[in-house]
Amino acid sequence: MVGITYEDFLDLDHDPDDTELVCAFYVEPAADQSPESAASRVASESSNGTWAELQVEGSVTDLSATACGIEEATVAGRADRDGYRVTVAYPDALFEPGNMPQVLSCIAGNILGMKAVDRIRLQDCEWPEPLATSFPGPQFGTGVRTEIFDAGDRPITATVPKPKVGLSTAQHAQIGYEAWTGGLDLLKDDENLTDQDFNPFEDRLTESLAMRDRAEDETGEKKSYLLNVTGTGSDMLERVDMAAEHGCEYVMVDVVTCGWAAVQQVRERCEHHGLAIHAHRAMHAAFDRLPDHGVSMRVVAQIARLCGVDQIHTGTADLGKLANEDTVGINEWLYADLHGLADVLPMASGGLHPGLVPELVDRCGTTIGVQAGGGVHGHPDGTHAGAKALRAAVDAVAAGRDIETAAEETPELATALETWGTETPR
Repeated sequence: MVGITYEDFLDLDHDPDDTELVCAFYVEPAADQSPESAASRVASESSNGTWAELQVEGSVTDLSATACGIEEATVAGRADRDGYRVTVAYPDALFEPGNMPQVLSCIAGNILGMKAVDRIRLQDCEWPEPLATSFPGPQFGTGVRTEIFDAGDRPITATVPKPKVGLSTAQHAQIGYEAWTGGLDLLKDDENLTDQDFNPFEDRLTESLAMRDRAEDETGEKKSYLLNVTGTGSDMLERVDMAAEHGCEYVMVDVVTCGWAAVQQVRERCEHHGLAIHAHRAMHAAFDRLPDHGVSMRVVAQIARLCGVDQIHTGTADLGKLANEDTVGINEWLYADLHGLADVLPMASGGLHPGLVPELVDRCGTTIGVQAGGGVHGHPDGTHAGAKALRAAVDAVAAGRDIETAAEETPELATALETWGTETPR
């Protein structure tokens, strides 16, 4: 018999090989735990350990995760506690290829509720090639700017009708027409608009696309629609089929609330139709807002890329109304090589308006999407004028011009700057 204890999961000299999934955690041990004992319990619980010493007959496949690094970290505002950065290496055989729910059950499952830790946060992952390439990754990624639109090197632009729920189908489609003809690329459903009586899904799809076609004829530019297909598994697939049947190039999915298995199903169906996937991250803050517990937005974005979304909201680099994490760092990871998988286009949204575009692009670059809701529809002269103002600001910044000069040529931009200046809303 072989005894298996928590201590068997701790090896501070372990050098992970290139097949292991290496996860970085922030850990605050419970009062009765040392950093080493807490780390060994994290590795044990997330692989093949348990609280009682096991006596195992014969040979057992070694699927043990290894806590292989512990570094002290500075914890702002918690001077009474010590926090530690713990590295855990997971053997490849622990995972079912291409099954994101199973992977997350290992690396972000029971360990977040263990009494051995007061706080624990999954901060980052290094994805090995065998596991990463078992997922499809995006179809288009940043290529949506040229494969769907003719956007060149400028950011693509989008807006959400406001109010985001309560508009009739006709009102929704009309707002889309005004935004598209004002110069924006995309109309977007918001996270809680799906198939309600006041704006039924199929009616909204057909009427909005009719307005899109009209706007394309009038502007000579490609336009599209981020249609929210979020629902039960079977409903989502039917909605994807319907979007393709009616000639829509995109679908939108609330990736956290619907679950990663559903995202994987939608990705497979979208590949069949050649549709791009826009990922809304509603509910992400339930996992990533607290700096010392949960799962970071960086990891959420990594999961979304592996599962195959083409663009995802990553914040506004602290310029908008929402609390943000490391937007720039997340974006850089989404662009970086990942064993040959396509990249992802970050979408900046949440409290943006034309006056914030120069600083946004300065911080994040032009390989992004810029989405404004209130910053378009709240324009004193209405949605069409607000769209013209946003597009003028984006075009100017992408061309290396200052927006004040551009405002001399575009009255709508001048009005936007007079209204909002360069202030960040709350």
